Amino acid sequence: MNATDRTPADLLRSALAADPARPLVTFYDDATGERVELSVATLANWVAKTANLLQDGMSAEPGDRVALLLPAHWQTVVWLLACSSVGAVADMDGDPSRADHVVAGPGRFEDGLACRGERYALSLAPLGRRFPAPPEGYADYAVDVPSHGDRFAPYVPVDPEAPALIVAGAEHTAAEVVERALSDAPGLDLTGPGSRILSALPYDTWEGLSAGLFAPLATGGSVVLCRNLAELGEESLAKRIESERVTATAR
Repeated sequence: MNATDRTPADLLRSALAADPARPLVTFYDDATGERVELSVATLANWVAKTANLLQDGMSAEPGDRVALLLPAHWQTVVWLLACSSVGAVADMDGDPSRADHVVAGPGRFEDGLACRGERYALSLAPLGRRFPAPPEGYADYAVDVPSHGDRFAPYVPVDPEAPALIVAGAEHTAAEVVERALSDAPGLDLTGPGSRILSALPYDTWEGLSAGLFAPLATGGSVVLCRNLAELGEESLAKRIESERVTATAR
């Protein structure tokens, strides 16, 4: 990161400038066998397209609350950083009835209908596949996001001191997210560039979000994000830790 980085979106821009080709997020779903690896450049492209979808397709504005009814997943990472890019408040597992917009995954579509704003559905299927038909009341993210631009510029500059994240009922500004992530890094054994943490923590707590995204992003590290890790035996886990060159774990 740079000394001027005060939002998660700033951290991503600095990572892109420093080394766009390095892996940033490697995602495993041990219930499906899926593995997805996103370089800094690939993740930044997804974030830019999604931020443009938020700003132009959903008419989201700074301060709008976006309820993210999603698990720890690489596409959740995209939405968290897209919200930061726009200045919207990412409300993890938030109350859809109090949100301006909602983004939901399987098992949460009925809950999300309580939101009166724009609703997007994610299949969370391998390769981000489309739905055969989107859930009633939702647009399909996989259908709409590809048409949006690969570069993003907010209409209004993002205020680092404005609310940016709500998790487990606690609200954090963008600057607080960056500061807390940096302060968490030593306890997670994230020592700087080259650090690589395997996280199986859910995204419904600050600890899960910090280990699974913000702390490695803030320190120039990377994350191996694992969903359904209980499906994997200890021997296979040890092999993953070795093959992925993991330097720290959070599970």
